[in-house]
This record gives sequence, C-alpha cells and structure tokens, in this order.
Amino acid sequence: MALMEVKNISKHFGGLIAVNKVNFEVNKGEIISIIGPNGAGKTTLFNLLTGVNQLTEGEIIFEGKPIHNKKPQEIVKAGLARTFQNIRLFGDMRVIENVLIGMHINTKYSFLDLLFRTKKYREVEKEKHQKAIEILDSIGLKDKVHHYASNLPYGEQRKLEIARAISTNAKILLLDEPAAGMNPQESEELLNFIKSLRDKGYTIILIEHDMNVVMNISDRIYVIDYGKKIAEGLPADIANNKRVIEAYLGRSE
Repeated sequence: MALMEVKNISKHFGGLIAVNKVNFEVNKGEIISIIGPNGAGKTTLFNLLTGVNQLTEGEIIFEGKPIHNKKPQEIVKAGLARTFQNIRLFGDMRVIENVLIGMHINTKYSFLDLLFRTKKYREVEKEKHQKAIEILDSIGLKDKVHHYASNLPYGEQRKLEIARAISTNAKILLLDEPAAGMNPQESEELLNFIKSLRDKGYTIILIEHDMNVVMNISDRIYVIDYGKKIAEGLPADIANNKRVIEAYLGRSE
C-alpha cells in the first residue's frame, strides 16, 4: 500500500478550476517531484494536501486514513509538514527556537504543567531541547543554534525551515520550491541535502522549477498544467515527453 494516495482531487474557486481531478501516489522513502509551468496549480495542490485549502471533491488517504479537509494542525500531527516558497522563519528568534516551535505541535504536557513548571514540563522541555540540537547537528547547523534566524545565509535559512518541518515528527516533507533564489552552488548543496534526508528515511514531495534539481533528485515526477495531471514517470521519461515540452515551451507551428 502507498504511504499516501491522492484520489481524483479538485479545487474550484468560483468558476476557476485550480486543480482538476488529480491522482497520484507516494511510496515510503521516495522523492516525488511535482512540476509544471507557472500558474499550473502546484501550490494550490500543496495547499490541499496540507489543509490550507479544502477540497471541492476527491480524497487524500495517508497511511490508510482519510486526511482531506482536516485542519492544518491536524494534518501536521498526522505526519505531513511543509515549507513555503517564501521563507517563513521567525527571524527575530534564535535558530534553536525556530526548531522548538515545530515540536510544540506534539506537546506532551498540559497547560497546568506549563503554568506551574512541573517536573513533567521540565523533563519534556529538556528532551525537546536535546532533540532540536540533534536535528540541527544532522543538517550542519549545530554551531549556529544561538544565532538569530535572520542572520543566517539564505541557503542555511532554507535548511532551517526544513529542520523546523522535520521537528514535527513528519513522515512526509512537502518542500515548496526550496531552491528558489539559490545560485548553482547553493542548489547543488540543497540537492545533496535533500538526498541525505531521503537516505535517513524521510519521504519527500517537491515542487521545484530548477530542472537540474528535479531531474537529478526525483524517483518519479508528476507534471500538471492548467490544474490537470498531464504526465507521470521517471525523470528520463518526463524529459523526453512531448506533451511536457509543449506545456513549458508552447506548441511548435
């Protein structure tokens, strides 16, 4: 059974059909890329997967259970976490604090524990702090735990945003254009970083315009255009797919 199944999902905004009966599945340990021209519906698709927008029709099944039309925080608790095209870190907070915020979705103590700083509260907070350091160490940011997020170089801010998603105990990471704004060297470093996440057992769904990243990292690729899925397959198949080429470059006369 696939880790996640997306079945015939659509999203209508009045008379506009932003996502039109899209189907795909994601297996554990895969890197799946979703590509398409600007305005194809990719980010709306991510918003549907993460509960930011509600489905007009269809189903999203994760680990055998429906998660469509649940609240974003419920979907994060279920095991899906995302990053955004425009970095959304808390710039005036320290690196470790950004990661700790992600962990609070799964807080294991009550409001009274927090209020009275009970033994349980202190133990859980100590455990979270240690885990946050381990996550930052695993992505090469351990030496910057006390730096302010806004002071990190752009590539490291991208890594920190992914670290915050990891800290929610996510099983699937949804990365929305993580290479946006990066130079070729930064993109190459990101490519290797995402591969390392896959090697550690994470399943990744990627929206990305950088075709070098997409073609060198993806196990499978889905292509959408005008809200519809127009192709799926291995990177080599997609690179030579006439319909995909037309979607990006236009039809030749």
